[in-house]
Amino acid sequence: MGEDEECSSAPSRRGENAENGKSGAALDPEREKRYAELFEQLDLNKDGRVDINELKTGLATRGLQLREAEKVHGSTTREINLWFGLRGMIQEGGVLSLWRGNGINVLKIAPESAIKFMAYEQIKWLIRGNKEGGSLRVQERFIAGSLAGATAQTIIYPMEVLKTRLTLRKTGQYSGMADCARQILKTEGIRAFYRGYLPNTMGIIPYAGIDLAVYETLKNAWLQRYCVNSADPGVLVLLGCGTVSSTCGQLASYPLALIRTRMQAQAITEGKPKLTMVGQFKYIISHEGVPGLYRGITPNFLKVIPAVSISYVVYEHMKKVLGVVY
Repeated sequence: MGEDEECSSAPSRRGENAENGKSGAALDPEREKRYAELFEQLDLNKDGRVDINELKTGLATRGLQLREAEKVHGSTTREINLWFGLRGMIQEGGVLSLWRGNGINVLKIAPESAIKFMAYEQIKWLIRGNKEGGSLRVQERFIAGSLAGATAQTIIYPMEVLKTRLTLRKTGQYSGMADCARQILKTEGIRAFYRGYLPNTMGIIPYAGIDLAVYETLKNAWLQRYCVNSADPGVLVLLGCGTVSSTCGQLASYPLALIRTRMQAQAITEGKPKLTMVGQFKYIISHEGVPGLYRGITPNFLKVIPAVSISYVVYEHMKKVLGVVY
């Protein structure tokens, strides 16, 4: 998205205009104020610049209206904005800036994926029972995937809360993940680590169920039609199956994921009422309409689809290495 490039360079542009004394009308004071306020809201790390992760999180968790941001910055299409945002990040911090803040995310996603796939295989084995070599039906795969996703999320959910808090923290607020956990426990109690758990679980059940069921159904259909004598459809086919399954899962569950993120973030928002899951839903519908439930889904697709597709390729190859055949 191009907002971050625009935001990052807004102060310098204003300075250049003042120094060069270019002819023409000066910026409207009210518009200048909106520039400063929007930049301050989006600069979550308070480092003087806005990267694409800060922009996505700021729009999703703070309820900023995208049309207001486009009005201030004169933005064009989302695709062009995203391209200019990526280019601006690379220019400012190099290629490594694209992985800024990825540490806590890796610490969360590694055990989450391992638990999900392990639980999925075990639940499939239990459902199959004595049907040696029998194939599960789509609805049975959906049940196995849903239970596996709910199991993984229940175990790692406190890390999800920590990830959101660390992303939205002010400079110097937390010295690290352990300090963040200690402060949350001290000021808000143990229940704070499961704030937003209900919408998260309600969202992960259809997401994981649809994702795993669609993936395995598509893979098996390909094998039966094109690879009768082989159990390996190839990397490209696995990537394609993962892309389709992840897209279906995201479309079904994204509104609940958005509500979960807002519930986690509102704990650090001062002067505003703490809304419940139903309250968040009503607020989004009344202020942003139905499209507001899918705000930020485009960059989410760009992040999740390749990540999930690659994870399925690794999952299939590790099954062969470990000799998992059920």
